[in-house]
Amino acid sequence: MPKPGWLSVTAARDRCYRRAFTSAGLRPALFPLSDGATVHIWIPPPSASSSSSSSKPALVLLHGFGAKATWQWAPFLKPLINSGFDLYVPDLIFFGDSFTPNPDRSDSYQATSVMEALASAGVDRFGLVGTSYGGFVAYQMAVMYPDSVEKLIIVSAGVCLEEEDLAAGLFPVSDVADAAGLLVPQRPEELRRLVELTFCRPPMFMPTFFLQDFIEVMCSENIKEKTELLEALISGRKLADLTKVNQETLIIWGEQDRVFPLELAHRLKKHLGDNSHLVVIKNAGHAINREKPKEFCNLLRRFFVDSSFKIYENYNGYSRKEKWRDCIQRFSKSSIKRIDSGRPLL
Repeated sequence: MPKPGWLSVTAARDRCYRRAFTSAGLRPALFPLSDGATVHIWIPPPSASSSSSSSKPALVLLHGFGAKATWQWAPFLKPLINSGFDLYVPDLIFFGDSFTPNPDRSDSYQATSVMEALASAGVDRFGLVGTSYGGFVAYQMAVMYPDSVEKLIIVSAGVCLEEEDLAAGLFPVSDVADAAGLLVPQRPEELRRLVELTFCRPPMFMPTFFLQDFIEVMCSENIKEKTELLEALISGRKLADLTKVNQETLIIWGEQDRVFPLELAHRLKKHLGDNSHLVVIKNAGHAINREKPKEFCNLLRRFFVDSSFKIYENYNGYSRKEKWRDCIQRFSKSSIKRIDSGRPLL
């Protein structure tokens, strides 16, 4: 039986993430769709979300399979808003407060649902970022609505995977059922395995009681529907059926990603050709937004704001000038005690 919210570490953290959204000026809104579905989106204040009064570019952020929108995007709200964006952050269907009676579980249905909700919010053109499962949905949105999606970022999303890749041993799972056990964990050992695969350097200490608390709060709803989402995503998937997007696309991947191996990033880059850029983040796994948040946020801002955006060999999210500035700032903050301690200075 789930413990009361005031005793749950996960529930407390969830409230903190929601507070981060409201303190950034975003507000929750529910958008009913024509098929009876409801999509929840965090949107800008009324004055900003009105197309007649806001000249800021809209940026849509789509979360992955592990959690709802607040858990994945809270750290990046203020930096992106300060960079001049109006942010729209949806919960995908069967996550957070988004739900549908429609039996369609495809990523194209998710794309249609998000697009209809955004249209109801008055958003017709926008930049788009999708991480992991959200990257599959973002890719479909770019294919289906090319006049709405201006530029696209795909983060650690194996949109070029094929069903046969599972049996071939490319992934840590061998079939859809195994994937569901990993991505929709119901036991602490399953969640522990997911964390170990997601992070390049996973936490050394993961108490069972904390993992069970997370499962009760975050993974206990819509289990059947989420499993069906995975089945629809993987079953029969072939690269030959994947339509190319025409928008300029940035592909961001962790060098040590074990959920969607780096081979899939190169496969996607080859599929999209010269209209795409690939950035591989060193010392990062699948959860780039958690392990390399500054580099990740910097890439997002530069790609959407800087028209002269360039990709450098071994690029890690910083320009050469920014690397030196960061080193100097860190050096200036170092104390004599730290220098004498024998630990690395930078």
